[in-house]
Amino acid sequence: QVQPVESGGGSVQAGGSMRLSCVVSGWPYGSNCLAWFRQTPGKGRERVAALFTDGTTYYADIAKSRFTIARDGGENTVALRMNRLEPEDTAMYFCAAGLKASRGGYCIGNFWGHGTQVTVSA
Repeated sequence: QVQPVESGGGSVQAGGSMRLSCVVSGWPYGSNCLAWFRQTPGKGRERVAALFTDGTTYYADIAKSRFTIARDGGENTVALRMNRLEPEDTAMYFCAAGLKASRGGYCIGNFWGHGTQVTVSA
């Protein structure tokens, strides 16, 4: 059973930084990427960033130039460093393990964590 577990959420003021971490038990079990997604009430889950087992990365437009995804120790870990946070970044952030999409270069999440809340105040 692949189970991601997130940590590191909380509250921060606009312009600040935050680091999220994720440890995945049962990794890799058929997965080739670890990714971060986020979701707000009334809005669907959206891609943030992904890290693939070959070392390549994917960033959604919302994350480019502000967020960095990287290993956080072992192969079953991933961290998301978020800089210059904005109130619009307020969301529940989810870590997922999955497989690279055949088109688009992103990670399709198959195994999901329970999420960690990030709140950015103006």
